[in-house]
Order: sequence, then structure tokens, then C-alpha cells
Amino acid sequence: MTGIDPGLAELAHLHGVATSFHDWRGGERTVSAAAVKSVLRALGVDAEGVDPDVAASLPDERHDNAWRRMLPVYVVTRAGSAVRLGVHVSHGDQVSVAIELEGGDHIDLVQQMVWIDPRMVDGVLTGEATFDIPDDVPLGYHQLHASSGQRTATAQLIVVPDRLEVAPQRQWGFMVQLYSMRTQTSWGIGDLRDLAQLITWSARELGAGFVLINPLHAAAPVPPMEPSPYYPSSRRFVNPIYLCVDDVAEVAALPAAEVSAAAEPLMSRNHVDELIDRDAIWAAKRSVLERAFESRTDAARAAKFLTYQEEQGAALVDYATWCALADRFGLPWREWPTDLHDPHSAAVVAFRDEAVERVQFHAWLQWLCAEQLTKVQAQATAAGMSLGVLNDLAVGVSPEGADSWALQSVLADGVVLGAPADMYNQQGQRWNLPPWQPSALAAEGFRSFRDVVRASFAHGGGLRVDHILGLFRQWWVPDDALPADGTYVRLDHEAMVGILLLEAHRADALLVGEDLGNIEWWVRDYLRSRGILGTSILWFEHDHEGRPLPPDAWRELCLASVTTHDIPPAAGYLTGQHVELRNELGLLERPVDEVRAADEAERFHWLRALGDAGLISPSLLATWSSTAELRMHLDAHVDTVIEALHAYLGATAARLIGVYLPDVVGDRRPINQPGTVDEYPNWRVPMADAGGRPVLLDDLMAAPTARRLAQVVAGGSRSVTVASSGDQPRS
Repeated sequence: MTGIDPGLAELAHLHGVATSFHDWRGGERTVSAAAVKSVLRALGVDAEGVDPDVAASLPDERHDNAWRRMLPVYVVTRAGSAVRLGVHVSHGDQVSVAIELEGGDHIDLVQQMVWIDPRMVDGVLTGEATFDIPDDVPLGYHQLHASSGQRTATAQLIVVPDRLEVAPQRQWGFMVQLYSMRTQTSWGIGDLRDLAQLITWSARELGAGFVLINPLHAAAPVPPMEPSPYYPSSRRFVNPIYLCVDDVAEVAALPAAEVSAAAEPLMSRNHVDELIDRDAIWAAKRSVLERAFESRTDAARAAKFLTYQEEQGAALVDYATWCALADRFGLPWREWPTDLHDPHSAAVVAFRDEAVERVQFHAWLQWLCAEQLTKVQAQATAAGMSLGVLNDLAVGVSPEGADSWALQSVLADGVVLGAPADMYNQQGQRWNLPPWQPSALAAEGFRSFRDVVRASFAHGGGLRVDHILGLFRQWWVPDDALPADGTYVRLDHEAMVGILLLEAHRADALLVGEDLGNIEWWVRDYLRSRGILGTSILWFEHDHEGRPLPPDAWRELCLASVTTHDIPPAAGYLTGQHVELRNELGLLERPVDEVRAADEAERFHWLRALGDAGLISPSLLATWSSTAELRMHLDAHVDTVIEALHAYLGATAARLIGVYLPDVVGDRRPINQPGTVDEYPNWRVPMADAGGRPVLLDDLMAAPTARRLAQVVAGGSRSVTVASSGDQPRS
């Protein structure tokens, strides 16, 4: 491994840091020594001047570290599996071990007669006593307690499901970026009432079993509001911009003219082809909500709010305090007075006492969000949806946000999350999200991760985990490096995935993992074995020779869709807009003509696959005998091809099928262009038709396209040729 000396390589290996990896083309890449050292430093490891002789002794030193601990930091085991536990004490000393269950009961463990040679550790002859954790310990977060003479130790014991049971029948549902889907009464942005309307209509009229939404994670409450739902301030709490202000009980008590004055200018924007202005929308919503908060008089609702605060505990207090601090001092929080950097400092406590009403306001907003989200899921169930809302868990949080302030003790410094180069982002990606610090997270029993996951299951029937590969390994980019000059860091996937399963089991919810990208060969098999559905995007499904994967070869345990939020809607992809946009933004590493030709060839192959499956007529297919003719004539038949693509999904065995809502209206603009920030209006584009004219949910519900797509993805039209009469373009 050129550039990595043996001592540094050994140190990296012991801490789960990769010194080489296989890139998206299958070639092996060597990581730079500088990147390895920076990442080790972020892990709390001094990597400067590692002597090879010292490096050779590192495995023994690591073994000694384990023997220095009476108990391991934590133990994760699957339900139904016994696990052997080694407890380290002075050789010959007596030791007792018990499990304290979540509910408070105790289980005393029996020492097993297993001889293990003692070893000298720091001048003390140390032995290992063996105990078996039985296979019938209930699921949950328990505590191990060990005692030997005057010494005691405690460790987290996490018992997780072996696998989740997956719903046996196929379900389909719309995939929607909620902010972009508006109705006549929206305040310029899609809200939770709009979501309930989509759910009720799609369930009762079209037979949908779920709706997959973008992350609703909280953004900072001050302008400029971050538009990306995947770059949140907090993953535990919700962005109150999604509140339907008109449905807040306290707002109903305000003068109607006051509410209308705030709402009407925003409602008029629903019909205008312009970007979503979150700052203007939040300013108007916040002004009304502040008046409503100040005017509260209902004692019963006040009691419910108090109960909510007690249930959420310190996490809500920290979040609401951070919001109040952001109101006062702005962002980033690292530029606040130094004594406010620590969420537990005396200065923060004093501020909270002084600004108690402001803190309470932000906590109250979260209660309103929880109230409306609970109602949405209840409406989904009442409408007949088997799953209801599938929430989306983002990869991480903004370094300037509430979680990075409250959880800074378990987040790594000096590095950010990202991704190596791939087919669509050939320069790599820097996501600017601070990663978990694995040892710090383990030391607290994964509490912070558990809290985030639990909150994500609170108001829905399932959860999509964005970039679930990050629970196995993460691409860490040093602060001073280019996105491609990072390296992978291993996490304990048994613990991270196990916690996901445990929280899903407790919520009686389904799990979907976005398992795309530079993935190790065994990860998909592992996820499948645990009952976690994968993600299959039609454009990416090829066999080993690069040909479109036939319907009967698709995996069953997946959420399948034609497209996703990181590539254009189907109409945009079919007409090659993703290539032209990436060329305009300077994101291509190869000449545009070469990329364009390859892309056209790939689309041509997919059209042939649709023809082979009997989903477009031979006469229509005959007009596309070459990529040149494809370029000339496909645009006129985009609607027909989109329906055929969804029929192709319906012919697969995929357990869940998602229909991207913009595909129903022929929208061509991508909602997000990876690798850009300000170069493209990411996450601000409202849903529109092929000509860029805004389309409201009210209009969409009257369009026949939605019903046709619902029928074909449900599998009812697998043998039907999809083409309009006479192979003419649809109006």
C-alpha cells in the first residue's frame, strides 16, 4: 500500500480505518497517509510517528485494554441466542454478575467452569471468569452489574430482535417531498393537512398502503432557513414550518382577519412558478403561532402540553433552549459567547431561566407537531392504509444545529461525512455532517442514537433509513481535504442495526434501508437476513453484463421505484436532462458528448427491455431503432413510457413499490442535484408539470394519470401493453 507505512497501517486497522478500498468501478484505491492520520486523530488516536516495532505490539496492547476492564463497554445479543461473557478480576478473586432488566427485575448469572489462562496486565495477574447470558433475556436495554470485593462495574446489555417480520403482501404508495406538494389552502408550502389529504385520497380512491415522505427534521428557527431536509438542525424534533396553522386550536381563537392577513399573500404563491421561500413562509407562520401561544387559556390543553414535556424530558429542554439561544444570538452557535457552548453550563441554565417563555414557545411548537403528526397517522389507518406514513431518517445533522450543540460529546471533530466518487458524482461528495464518535457513543450505551431512532418511529408505520450503509462504514473527509480524499471508518453494525430493529419492533413498524452506492458485497444479504427491505431504483437495476434486470430477477424484499429525489423525475431522466444539468454545473469528469452517448444508450436498452416485456407496442418501439431517433422522438411519448416503466415495476416481486408524485404530473426538474449547494435551487422547486407550471394536489387528484399508475404498479396490468391509442402521444 503505497504511502502508508506498516506502523500506520496496523494502527488504522485496529481502529477500523481503511487504508484502501474498492471504488465504484471495482478498482482498488489507496488512501493517503494524511487522510488516515486525520481520521485517526478524530477518533482520539495519536497517529504521528508510529514506530513499526511499537505497531507490532498494538494487538497485544488492545487485548490488554480489554482485560483492564472488568466488563466490556457494552454487549449486544440477538433474542434467542446465548452469549458468553468474560469478566476480568484479579486472578482467584470471587465475582458475581447480575442483569438488571429495563423493568427493574434482576437475573443472577451463574459462573461457568471454563478455564482461561490468566495474564499479567499492568503488573497484576488477571483472570477471566466466564458467565453465560441466557437466550431468554427479553428484548430491551438492560444493565450488567459485576462485583468483586470492593470493585464494581456496569455495562449496557442490549437484546435485539434477530429479524423483523415483513408484511406478507405487496403495498404501493406515493413518494413525496412534502414541501413541494401544495393545495389551494397551503401557506406557500406543503403542510401536514396537505399530507393527510394525499393519504386519504390515495388510500380510498387508489388503494395505496403508504406514503413515503421526506425527512421532517427540524431546521433552525432563524433565517436563512436551511432548505435541505437532509441537512437538519435536529433529527429528533420536527420542523414546525410543516404545521397547518389553521388546524391549531389556539389559532382558531385569534381574530380571523389577523390570520387571513398572514395567510393570503402566501396562498397566492401556490399558483405562481417561483421557488419556495421558506423564510417568508416561516416568518408569517411564526407570527401567528406566537400570538396564539401568548393567548393560550385552555387548561386541558395546557395539561396535555405539560405531559408532553415530561415525556420528552431533557432532550426537549435542550432543543428548545438552543432555539431560544439561536433567536437571541443567531448562527453558528460556535460564535456565541464561549460560556454558552456547553449545554449544561451555568450560563445556559441562567439563560433558560431568563428566557423561559421563549424556551416554552419552542417546546410548544414541538407539541403541536406531535399532535398533528399523530392525527395524520390516525387518518391513514382510518383510510385503510396498512402502513401509513413512512418517515425518512437523514444521515446526520448540521454542524451549526441543535443536535451538534446538545450532542457534541458524542460527535467527532475535524472530519465530516461524505461519499467517494461514484457514477453520478465523480468528484466525490462532502456532506458537512459531523459523524458519531464510535467510542464515545458506545460509552454512553448508544443512548443518543437510540433517542434519534425512537423519535423517527413515533408517528408512522415505517422508516426509510437514508444511506443505511453508514451503519456499517462511513466515508470520513478531513476538514482540510477534498471529498475524494477521505477514507472509510468501520462502525459496529451489529449494535447500530440491532437498535434499529429493536425500535422498529417496539413501534410495530417496517424498515427500509437505502442501500445504494459503493456497497460491500455482503451488506445487502445481511440486511435481508434481518428483515430490512432494500431500495431498488429502476435505472440502476442491471445484470452482471450491464443489461436491464428482467422483472423476474428483481429482489423481493425491497422498496422499488423508477426514480428517487437525487435524480430527476422520470420525464426528466428519459429526456436526458440530468446529463445536461450536470454539464452546465461542471460536474462531469468525462466529455459531455461521451456521457450523453452513454446515457442515451442506457435509455435505449431500457426501452428495448420494456418492449421485450410486452409493455410498449412493437410499432412504437420500431420508431426508436437508434439512439439518434430516440433523441428525436421520445419526448412526444414520455407519458406512455413512464406508464410502461411503472408497469415494469408492477411485474417484479418487490414487496413495496413507490410512485414518485412528480411522475404523475410529468414534472422534469430535479428536486436536488447532488454535489451542489447554491449552484442549483435544491429542495426549493415546487411540483409542476412538463412546462414548469405549478400543479396543486387538488388538480392532481382529478388527473387520470394517477389512477393508471396505481393500477399498473399494483401488478394488475403485468401482461397489458402500455401505449395510447394509435401510439399517439397523450394529451
